[in-house]
Formats: sequence, C-alpha cells, structure tokens
Amino acid sequence: MIKIENLSKEFNGKNGKVTALDNINLEMQDGDIFGIIGMSGAGKSTLLRCITLLERPDSGSIYIDGSDILKLNNQELRQARRKMGVVFQHYNLLMQETVAKNVAFPMEIAGLDKKQIKKRVEELLEVVQIGDKLNFYPAQLSGGQRQRVAIARALATNPQALLCDEPTSALDALTTKQVLNLLKEINKNLNTTIIIITHEMSAVKAICNKVAVINDGRFVETGYTKDVFSAPTHDVTKLLLGMGDM
Repeated sequence: MIKIENLSKEFNGKNGKVTALDNINLEMQDGDIFGIIGMSGAGKSTLLRCITLLERPDSGSIYIDGSDILKLNNQELRQARRKMGVVFQHYNLLMQETVAKNVAFPMEIAGLDKKQIKKRVEELLEVVQIGDKLNFYPAQLSGGQRQRVAIARALATNPQALLCDEPTSALDALTTKQVLNLLKEINKNLNTTIIIITHEMSAVKAICNKVAVINDGRFVETGYTKDVFSAPTHDVTKLLLGMGDM
C-alpha cells in the first residue's frame, strides 16, 4: 500500500516561490490501477518524482507498506526503491546498449549474478512480448517496442508498484491500446499496483479502477473511475472530460 500524507513541494521561480504540490493526501491499495490526471503543469509529474524521491518533498510523509520512506537511511531507502519501478515518459533507455542490457541494468546495480540476470531478462521480455528483440538496439525499435523495454526494465527488481509517467503520450492509437492491455495483464498476473500519471482520459477509462484529479498542486476529486467519470463534481474534471468550457 502507498499512502501519501500532507505532501508539499515548492520550487524557486522567476517571481518567487512556486507551489507544485500543496498538502497532498492520497491512499492507493495493493492491486489498484490508479490514474492521476490533470492539466499540464498541475503537479502530476512532480508528484511522481516525489513518490520515487527523484525530488525531495519539502514536507509530508510517503508510506510504502507502512514505512515512511522520507525517514529511511540510505541502505533502507535503496531497498524501498526496489519496491517501485518507474516507466518514464520518453523511455530513458540506454541508446548505445542492447535491449537485454537495458533490462539487465537495474539488476546489475542490485548485484545479482549473471546467470540470474540472463534468466530474468529473458523472462521479462517474454512478459512484455518482445522476446525476439533481445539483441536489438533501441534505435531499431518502434515507439511501442521501446515502451515495452522500459516496462520490462521497471519490472526487473520485482517491484510491488509500477509508476508510469505519461506511458502512452507518444504512441499511436493502436500501440496505445496494446501498451494499456499489457499494463492490465501485468497488474492481473503479477498483482503489481500501477500508478498512471496522464492527461489522457481514454487511458484512465480503459484500465484504471480509481482516479484522482489534480489541479494547481491539489487533489480536487478522487474516487472510483466509473463514479468520477459518470458524475464529475469539479469544473476541472468536467473540462478534462470535455463536459465544460475553458
């Protein structure tokens, strides 16, 4: 379970402090596919970066299985981070390395032996349905295939949660559907909690059982996707769903 309490983050802007996250509170249960949606600049990606501690929040708590990761020492934090896999918006693959090497990378950092790594890489590439691309380089792959490599790499350390930042924003409609179906299968077969940061309502509607709407660094609406989408109460949610005016 991931629980966020009173999380805030500010940045220095040209005209002073800019509040990116303002007292965020959220709870995600094991096995959820949780969508976080909002306009550009609403705070979606900052939230993801704070959950993974790529950014350090100014205040608040982030609990992973009951432990506040903001209070862990370096060794404990490394262990906690292995519970979270991140799929970045632009893949962030090592372009000079093969698909196999990209997927192996986090396992090499974790100190697994070569036989374990080789077996795990082959298993993961089968999970994401590109087992035949083992020795290809990212430049030889389509956008959808690169995203599959990124997902396989994020799963390398058997994380409990997979955090996806705009996972389908650069993909065509057919590839988007395939990637979303893949994430749904991973959630079902591996019981991996999935958090999707996106501005694409169709992606959330397709696979997310719960959703939170963020605006100006605050959550303005949360709940089961079917309830929020069928009867939105906030103007921003209505606007995102095409039910309101600018």
